[in-house]
Amino acid sequence: MGITQVLLKVKNPADPKKIFEGKFLVDSGASYTVVPTEILKKLGIQPQGEEEFSLADGKLIKRKVGSALYEVEGVERAAPVMFGQKGDSLLLGVFTLEALGLSFNPLTRKLYKAFLRM
Repeated sequence: MGITQVLLKVKNPADPKKIFEGKFLVDSGASYTVVPTEILKKLGIQPQGEEEFSLADGKLIKRKVGSALYEVEGVERAAPVMFGQKGDSLLLGVFTLEALGLSFNPLTRKLYKAFLRM
């Protein structure tokens, strides 16, 4: 199994000049994008609540969640963000991919523009 990483910008929706840019692992099994709490605090992004998540091994965890702006290749959209804790990786989740109009092909391990159907 290969690893796919994407250069992603994370911005504060209330102040888009505050930006973090990093390489995020594309995780087609993750709903939310995960960014360390310390980075989100520096951006001024506040949690809006807490949710429970099920990990691949069946373990349940609780994490704070909020909203962020994301940018990939000049396309910028808002989507939820999970406040990562120590040991959590930078993960790019499905909700963010969909918001950006992107899909992930697990066979080629590449992102492509999704076709929007109405």
